[in-house]
Amino acid sequence: MTIDKVNLAHAFASFGDHWNPRVAGDINDFQVKLVKLDGKFDWHHHEREDELFLVVAGRMKMGLRTGDVIVEAGEFIIIPHGVEHCPEALDGECHVLLLEPNTVLNTGNVETDKTRTTLERLG
Repeated sequence: MTIDKVNLAHAFASFGDHWNPRVAGDINDFQVKLVKLDGKFDWHHHEREDELFLVVAGRMKMGLRTGDVIVEAGEFIIIPHGVEHCPEALDGECHVLLLEPNTVLNTGNVETDKTRTTLERLG
């Protein structure tokens, strides 16, 4: 077994598209994913899975029906399962690390042009 480290700056520099998460690693039944945000995503929720969004660079607004939350670089937010949410990059591109079960579909309970059923792996 090879144990590798991940340099986040290099990993984010290795792809350029938006709203297309890449798998950076696996932890039991969870995955660490990296995604670049630009603009607004789609409102959705996940029936069974919680999600952690860690902003690595830029700023993100997490739209919630109870009020928006601004998440700055170096901060994270956990969205419990069943909570409708809508991530949005503020002030240009935003780099986000996701920690979520490997069963998560990025658009949750809806299917849109941003839905990704198969994710690429980094490295």
